[in-house]
Amino acid sequence: MARTLVNHKANFGTMPVFMTTVSTILGAILFLRFGYAVGHTGFIGAMGIIALGHLVTIPTALAVAEIATNQKVLGGGAYYIISRSFGLNIGASIGIALYLSQAISVAFYIIAFGEAFEPVFNFLSESYNINIRDARFITIPTMAILALIILTRGANLGMKALYMVVALLFTAIIFFLAGKSTHSGIQFVMNNRISGADPFFYVFTIIFPAFTGMAAGLGLSGDLKNPSRSIPNGTLWATLAGMVIYILVAYKLAISATPEELASDQLIMQRIAVWGPIIPVGLAAASLSSALGSIMVAPRTIQAIGMDDIFPTKFINNWFARGKPVSNEPFNGSLLTVIIAFVFVAIGELNFVAKTISMFFMLTYGAICTISLLEHFAADPSYRPTFRSKWYLSLIGAVFSIWLMFKMNGGYATISLVIMALIYYMVTSYERERKGLGKLFRGVIFQLSRQLQIFAQRADKEDPDKYWRPFAICISQDTFVRRSAFDVLRWLSFKYGFGTYIHFIEGYLTNETNQQSKEVLNKLINLAAGSRNRVYLDTIISPSYTSAIAQVIQLSGISGKGNNMILFEFSRTNPETLIEVLKNYRLLESTNFDLCVLNTSYKGFGYKKDIHIWISIMDFENANLMILLGYIILGHPEWRKGQIKIFATHPADDMDRKREDLLKLIKSGRLPISPSNVEPIPVESMTNPKAIISEKSADADLTIIGFRSELIKAEGIKIFSDYEDIGNILFVSSTKEKEIK
Repeated sequence: MARTLVNHKANFGTMPVFMTTVSTILGAILFLRFGYAVGHTGFIGAMGIIALGHLVTIPTALAVAEIATNQKVLGGGAYYIISRSFGLNIGASIGIALYLSQAISVAFYIIAFGEAFEPVFNFLSESYNINIRDARFITIPTMAILALIILTRGANLGMKALYMVVALLFTAIIFFLAGKSTHSGIQFVMNNRISGADPFFYVFTIIFPAFTGMAAGLGLSGDLKNPSRSIPNGTLWATLAGMVIYILVAYKLAISATPEELASDQLIMQRIAVWGPIIPVGLAAASLSSALGSIMVAPRTIQAIGMDDIFPTKFINNWFARGKPVSNEPFNGSLLTVIIAFVFVAIGELNFVAKTISMFFMLTYGAICTISLLEHFAADPSYRPTFRSKWYLSLIGAVFSIWLMFKMNGGYATISLVIMALIYYMVTSYERERKGLGKLFRGVIFQLSRQLQIFAQRADKEDPDKYWRPFAICISQDTFVRRSAFDVLRWLSFKYGFGTYIHFIEGYLTNETNQQSKEVLNKLINLAAGSRNRVYLDTIISPSYTSAIAQVIQLSGISGKGNNMILFEFSRTNPETLIEVLKNYRLLESTNFDLCVLNTSYKGFGYKKDIHIWISIMDFENANLMILLGYIILGHPEWRKGQIKIFATHPADDMDRKREDLLKLIKSGRLPISPSNVEPIPVESMTNPKAIISEKSADADLTIIGFRSELIKAEGIKIFSDYEDIGNILFVSSTKEKEIK
């Protein structure tokens, strides 16, 4: 049939979700290991185990209820929720691990089912001398019968069987709670336990698989009439019912048997119940119901994974995604689940299986709580669940999930994380275009950025020239002709500053130019992706360069503090393009922007090793800004082998003092400039300054020269021209002297 996650004959309501979940929660651990827990930790310790376990399961149940009432949860349950929130690659790494846990948990419950026959084995041995020491004589045939039911009749018959076994399960619990003490004189003591008891977290590790059934009902999402109603209701009620029953059972055990009896007899509940044989029957029912729940859920998880084309070949994906006609029953997924379960049933080691599944379930719970937490902080208007949990509950669930993993068994926790990382690497290697965390984290980053910008704006009380950093903006029409201005901007903003690069599109705002701007922006983003940069990219549509500049200098900037510098560029072969900028110089002066003009040549930025800074006697306001810009540019990895050389032109009789001043500035400012790279030049010898600069900086990869606004008024474009055979030049004009501290 067509690939779909929806069962077109979906007719399940809330009760199947409740039954599947509660039958998995009230499973084999309740009958086989909970007496051991009370005996080793006392009643107060058992309450601690229940409370600690539910610090994970209740926030997860609330998160499930929240997410399920916001989006339609199709087939795949927990995998579907995680993959649609974290993205398919991360969802797949968790989903595959989750599927394996669900499939292996079928074996766990079947092995536990075999433990229920211990009284039968003892009876046969004592009465008829028939010794059956291996429970696999029971578990393997049981697994075969269960496989036959699921493969031939599917979830409908499985659900009918589940109703019967859950009825037996609750009957056994009622008979137990109505029972009496093993002998008279037992007193209730909160912390009564055996001597030499096992450590608390060791006991918790053994008991925790009892709480992993909380998400079992999620796997039926594709078979539900109304998932957004049935999933939260069924999951929450089952979780609460399970917690209440565990508390009642712990209390009943504490007042009905001694710690020694609880610790030594794994079927102690049989001695307490009104009718003892009901307990092995209840254990068998609990194990079978949990196995049925898992064997119905696991195939639907792998079917959803195949539907998302997670596996490397189309054939494998189609094979897993394929369902039976009409019902969409995942036969192929069921077949694989049965095979995996048979392998682990044959192994027959209960503790190994329990540790394996607990870790992956913990990771799943942590992921679901994290999704809920991030959705709270993202404040996405499309996230409108009709049921809302609290962000701090989701935080508690997420943190405790990871913490308890390592408290339970650090080795298994590490192995689980490594396995998931390998799965993620495998999926990403052949699905590189799929998004990972970006889908969910985009909203969180947006909110964080918004709050930081507001905070920065409100806290901006310091002198901007005293603690200066570049908040630079560049506007250019020649982005795709020359990249030099973009390179300077990305160097300035990589480590110490903020940069906004705007491509100018001449014209009026129309549908056509708006569409053009979107296409240009995508092209810009793709172009920038190939370089190491932290520049914010944008476009502007304006009828003239003058109006574009007027708009750009009024932008607030991405930093939350506004811009303080503007960068223009022109080609040395076509200096006339700068005329339009100079026409608007008074406009720039009115905003107190520092102005940088990049003169580009055929040499480019060379090997990015040498930055020459020319400080003249007129640069008392520009000097510190020029030095700071050189230092900031060296902070980019592309200039990691670079050095700064300063040429200071002053009268001959003042050269020594000026050099000492510069050396003191370099030392006090902790600038990486060698004293040998500070060269004074007598101004009297500068009969042709441009020729001398061109000669001494001919091999420089970037030359920084200062200029004053008065020169622009007097000479115009001439101050930026007539530099021959020299690399790129950055002309700098500062509105105020910057401090170097």
